[in-house]
Amino acid sequence: MKIKLSDLISKKERKKNISLNFKIEPFTFEGDKVNPISEVITEGSAAADNDVVSIQIHIQCEVELICSRCLDTFIYPIDIDIEERFTSDSSLLIGEDNLTFVQDDVLDIAEIVENSIISTLPIKKLCQVHCKGLCQSCGANLNRQSCNCNNEDYDIRLEGLRSLLNNKEV
Repeated sequence: MKIKLSDLISKKERKKNISLNFKIEPFTFEGDKVNPISEVITEGSAAADNDVVSIQIHIQCEVELICSRCLDTFIYPIDIDIEERFTSDSSLLIGEDNLTFVQDDVLDIAEIVENSIISTLPIKKLCQVHCKGLCQSCGANLNRQSCNCNNEDYDIRLEGLRSLLNNKEV
């Protein structure tokens, strides 16, 4: 859905309802593949105030992410509200931090929604809060099974000191 700013600003009715459902193609974010598994559902409005257009949109969808600890895929629900302001008048940008300049007078709602979804993705993607991850020796998923590996947590650079403390020769 595209909105022409000049049309919205110049009309008597300076508000437009936004209702848009669309699919996003899979994309890569911070080296991991993100696979949208549901349609993006958006509801909101765009309103003009002088030469500024404000949009308020509620966004819902689900994406499939890869857990940073155990490498399993999991479903991450996105349910956010965004509010942004746009203008095609560059003179209004002076002193305004939360105003975005639109160069060609056309506002692409789908692009704004996609960027908002990307910005809400977590930096550390976890399938569950207490994810145990993978065994560092055998690679077993510790959420599903336990292993008999000796996984003492120590720094291998201090192995010589450990040998001395255990009265063993290096």
